Amino acid sequence: MSYSIRVNDRDFDAEPRPGQCLRTYLRDRGWFGVKKGCDAGDCGACTVQVDGEPVHSCLYPAVRAEGRSVTTVEGLAKEGGELHPMQQRFLDAQGFQCGFCTAGFLMTTSALDEEQLTDLPRSLKGNLCRCTGYRAIEDAVRGVKHAEQPCAGQAVGRSLGAPAGPQVVTGTARYTFDIEVEGLLHMKLLRSPHPHARIVSIDTSRAERVPGVHLVLTHHDAPDKLYSSARHEHPTEDPADTRVLDDVVRFVGQRVAAVVADTEGAAEEACRRIDVEYEQLPYVIDPEEAMLPGAPVIHPKGPESRIFRAEDNVCGEVHGELGSVERGFAEADAVYEETFRTQRVQHASLETHGCVVYFEEADDGPDRIVVRSSTQVPFLTRRALCDLYDLPMERVRVIAGRVGGGFGGKQEMLTEDIAVLAAMRLHRPVKLEFTRPEQFYGATTRHPFKVTVKAGAKRDGTLTALQFRVVANTGAYGNHGPAVMFHSVGESMGVYRAPNKKVNAYSVYTNCVPAGAFRGYGLGQVTFALESAMDELARCLDIDPLALREKNVIGPGEHMEGPLGEEEDLHIASYGLDQCLQVVRSALADDRSAELAPEGWLVGQGFAMAAIATGPPGGHFADATVKLLEDGTYDIAVGTAEFGNGTTTVHQQITAGALGTTVDRIAIRQSDTDVVRHDTGAFGSAGTVVAGKAVMKAANALAEQLLSFTAEYARTPRSLLRLTADAVECDGRTVTLKEVFEAARGKGVELAADGHWGGSPRSVAFNSQWFRIAVDPDTGEIRILRSVHGADAGKVMNPMQCRGQVEGGVAQALGATLFEQVLVDERGEVTTAAFRRYRLPAYADVPRTEVHFTETSDAIGPLGAKSMSESPFNPVPPAFANALRDATGIRFTEAPFLRDKVWLALHALRSEQQVRGR
Repeated sequence: MSYSIRVNDRDFDAEPRPGQCLRTYLRDRGWFGVKKGCDAGDCGACTVQVDGEPVHSCLYPAVRAEGRSVTTVEGLAKEGGELHPMQQRFLDAQGFQCGFCTAGFLMTTSALDEEQLTDLPRSLKGNLCRCTGYRAIEDAVRGVKHAEQPCAGQAVGRSLGAPAGPQVVTGTARYTFDIEVEGLLHMKLLRSPHPHARIVSIDTSRAERVPGVHLVLTHHDAPDKLYSSARHEHPTEDPADTRVLDDVVRFVGQRVAAVVADTEGAAEEACRRIDVEYEQLPYVIDPEEAMLPGAPVIHPKGPESRIFRAEDNVCGEVHGELGSVERGFAEADAVYEETFRTQRVQHASLETHGCVVYFEEADDGPDRIVVRSSTQVPFLTRRALCDLYDLPMERVRVIAGRVGGGFGGKQEMLTEDIAVLAAMRLHRPVKLEFTRPEQFYGATTRHPFKVTVKAGAKRDGTLTALQFRVVANTGAYGNHGPAVMFHSVGESMGVYRAPNKKVNAYSVYTNCVPAGAFRGYGLGQVTFALESAMDELARCLDIDPLALREKNVIGPGEHMEGPLGEEEDLHIASYGLDQCLQVVRSALADDRSAELAPEGWLVGQGFAMAAIATGPPGGHFADATVKLLEDGTYDIAVGTAEFGNGTTTVHQQITAGALGTTVDRIAIRQSDTDVVRHDTGAFGSAGTVVAGKAVMKAANALAEQLLSFTAEYARTPRSLLRLTADAVECDGRTVTLKEVFEAARGKGVELAADGHWGGSPRSVAFNSQWFRIAVDPDTGEIRILRSVHGADAGKVMNPMQCRGQVEGGVAQALGATLFEQVLVDERGEVTTAAFRRYRLPAYADVPRTEVHFTETSDAIGPLGAKSMSESPFNPVPPAFANALRDATGIRFTEAPFLRDKVWLALHALRSEQQVRGR
C-alpha cells in the first residue's frame, strides 16, 4: 500500500523515514514555514493543521498523516494570493517581532472557533513567544489595527509595518536553516559528562565505522589558538581562554568531539561510539569559593589570555572609590545594607544557535567559504573565523538571514568555528543546529550575580554614600564576563547623586555552563539590588520612595559620575527621567486596581527606575550606503541584523523621511558581509542610534546629491527643488527619478552616498516601572493587577514597534522575576534543559502593560531617537520586588519569586508573629 499525503493542496507519495515526525517530513519537502523550536511539543512553532485541527508537528508521526490533508502557513492564504483574514490581522497589528513563532500562532488562531476565541489564555497555552509579550498577538487575534499606511516624506514617528511582514505571515521569510543545499552533511557534538577533566585518550575508530560518517574531529584536529566566543568590536575586551576543541573540559556539556555524517541520526550514533578516557580534576561551583586560596585553578594560563588573576579564578575585576564612603556612612542618619542574588536565565530565543557552511566558486583562487548563521554579529564572526584559520577576509562570507530571536545570546561564536573547520576538511557543506537541550547546556546564560549594596542618607533623604560589592559568576569561560561586570556598576550607580561611592566587583570562573551577553548586560542584576535598597532606605527614613528618588537622581546636563570615574563620551543629551517618574505618580493618583484583588489577598504597589547608555563604550561602528536605482526606487545597504529589533523598519523610515519618499519604494540589503560595509553588530542597543545614524547620514547626503544634480540637469535654482515620492519637483516641472537616474548614468555619475557613525558620543535612556499586585497568603499565588511603564526613547521613530519592544522587555523580565531559572546541580550540570522544566512566560502569565513615552528629543541620536530594546527589562524585577514587599512586609532578596518561596516566607512570618503574640 503506497503512502499518500496532501499538503497545501498538493499530493505527495514519498514514504516517511522510520520514526520521522511530520515536522521534518514537511521541511524536507520545502515547507520551511514549519519551524523547529523545541522538538518536544512545548513551544508550538511547528504547528500545522491536519484535517483542519492544529497539531504540534514535532510530536505528530508522519505516518499518521497518511491519507490526510495537511495545511502549513504557506497554504493558509486563499487561491490567488489573498491573505487569510488572520494573516491580515497579524499584519495590521504587527503581531510579531522576530516572527519565528508567528507561523505557529497563525495555524493555531486561524483554527479557533468563537468559544475558543473568548478564552485565549487556554487556547494559546501551546504557543510560546519570546519577543512580543503577547499583547500584539492578542490585538491581532482581536482585529485591532495599529499599522498606518505609508505617506511620502512623513515616515518617522508613524506606526509603519515591518517590511518583511508579508513574508513573515505567509511563511516565506527565510531564517537560518530555511535553505536547500545540495550534498549537505550534518554535524553533532559529543559533550563532556564531567565538570572538570583532562582528556587522557580519545579513540574514534568505532565512530568512524558507523555507516554515513565522513569525519570525526577531536582536539588533535583543532588549531592551537586561544580566543573568546564573545564578539566585540575590540577583541581584547574579552579573555582569550577558549579553543575550538580542548584537551581539558571545564563544564558538563562542553564539546569534546564533533562528528559529520550524512544524517543527524548517523552523527548521533557515532558520537555515542567515541571512547574517551578522562582524568577527572577538582572542580568548583560557587564563585566565592572559587576565589579562596587552594581552590582549583580553572584556567592556568599566562598573561596572553588577558585573564586578570588566573591563579585566583578572577576573570576580571574593578575597584574604585569616589570621596570616602566611610565618612559618608558616618554622616548618614540611616544606613541600609543587604545582599541580593539573581539567577541564571536562558535567552530562550526560539531559533536555536546554528549555521550552515557551504562553498561558492571564486573567480580566481580557492572556493569561498559561506557561513549562513543565526548571529547578531556577522562581520565580527567573519573576522574571528579569519583570525582563527589564517584566512584572508575576501575568502569568507558570513550571512545572517532573518534571525529567530537573539537577546544578546547570539553575540557569540558558538557553532561557526567548528562547522567551518569540518567544511574545510571535507570541502562539503556542513550544518550544525543546536537542539533545545543543547541551547541550555551548550550555549550561554545570563550571569548570576551576588550584590551586596550599602546605602546611607540623611534625615531629609539626601544620599551620603553608596557602596557595592559585586560577584558575577561567569562560568567556565569568560566570554563577556569582564564587560558585563564593568557595565553592571556603571549607569546603575551613576544615575544617583552621592558624594561618596565605592565599588568592588569581580567576575569569577566556576565549572558551570558559561554566561554571556543578555538583555541589559548586567545592569538588570545590579539595578534589582540598588532599587530594592532604595525602597528600604525610604522606609528607614519614613520618606515616600518616589520622593527619595526625585531628591537624589541626576538632572539634565549632569554627568553620570561613579567610583570608576566618568565615561567621557557619555552624556545626558536629552532628559526624560522626570517624566518617567511622573508616569508613576500619575498611575498612583488614578489607580483603583486594588478593587480587583480577591477578598483576603494581600495588596501592594511598588516601582523602580533605571538608566542605560544608548550604546556600548569603546566604539560601535556602522557603515551604510543609500543609492538611487534605475527604476526610480532606492536601496539601503547596512550591516545590522534583523531579529525582531525592528531596525530594518526604522532604517527605511529614516531614509524615506530624508528623501521625501515612501518606505515601500526603499529596498534594504543587510547582514551579508559581501553586499554591505562593516557593522559592529546588533547589540548594545545600537541598531537605531548607531546604524540608524549611519543610514541618516547616507540618506541626507544622497538627498543633497539628487537635488544638486537635478538642479544642474533641469537648469533650475537648487532652492526651488523638492524631492517627492518618485520625482523631483522643479518649480512647476516634474522630473521623475527614473529620468534623473538616466541623466546621471549618461554622465557617468552614480547617485549614491555613504554614511558612517562610530557610536560616540553616547546618550542615556531612562525607564520606570510600576506594579500593583495581589498575593494569596494561603497559597503564595501572585496576580498582577496593573502594570505601568514609562519609557524615555527620545523621538519615538515607530510607536507601534517601540511599544512592542517595551512590552516584550517587560514580559521577559517578568519571566526572570517570577519563575525562570537555569538550575545546576552540585556538579554544575544543568537540570532544566527543556522548556517544560524551564518555565517561559506564556500568554496567560503576562499582563497588558500600559506604556507611556516621554516627550524628549535627543541631541545625539538620529532625529532625536534613543534606544529602547534592552532598557525596559531593567526596572521590572525591583519594581515587582518592591510591590511584593509592600504587600507582604517581607523583603525578598533572591530572584525568582517562586510561589512556594513566597508561601514559605509568609508562613514563617505568621509563625513568628504568633510566637511574639503569646
